[in-house]
Amino acid sequence: MLSLNEIKIGSLIKIADEPYAVIKADHHKMGRGGAVLKTKLKNLLNGNVVEKTYQGNDKAEEAETETNKANYLYKTESEAYFMNNESYEQFSLPLEQIGDKLKFLKEGTDVDILYFQGNPASLKLPIKISLKVISSPPGVKGNSAGNVTKIIQLETGAEISAPMFINEGDLVIVNTDTGEYVSRA
Repeated sequence: MLSLNEIKIGSLIKIADEPYAVIKADHHKMGRGGAVLKTKLKNLLNGNVVEKTYQGNDKAEEAETETNKANYLYKTESEAYFMNNESYEQFSLPLEQIGDKLKFLKEGTDVDILYFQGNPASLKLPIKISLKVISSPPGVKGNSAGNVTKIIQLETGAEISAPMFINEGDLVIVNTDTGEYVSRA
């Protein structure tokens, strides 16, 4: 069981037999009153976000999960398919469960799959990933005073803001947590 102090961003807890990841945690201490923890939790099975408040001696049950490496193979209209790197077993995750991470996922990428009660529940991308630029509008001469950016399109279909010197065909490194340009590859 996790106490109020141990519930932090990234913690995995179990509510009503479903795993949740803590995506926001605000700790408040009022004068003579007890401590209050306001959290925002994301369900790892269906992607729903809920808010829950913990007070005083409340405890949360830690979700028992395990992580395995898998390779992203392809996607269909409703599911993304992966192959376990150890057993070579293929499995799928619904696209709703993957959410925004899909826009940085290219075929052949190794990811960490989070298993809950023996079933794949969620995935974690590498923090930085290298992607090819497929569309980049030309930079306009004279528009270079200060930190000027433009919107580029990556091979996965994602659109991000990047510096003016990035051209079509370049490889760029993207932070998958923030969705921001990091550097050239």
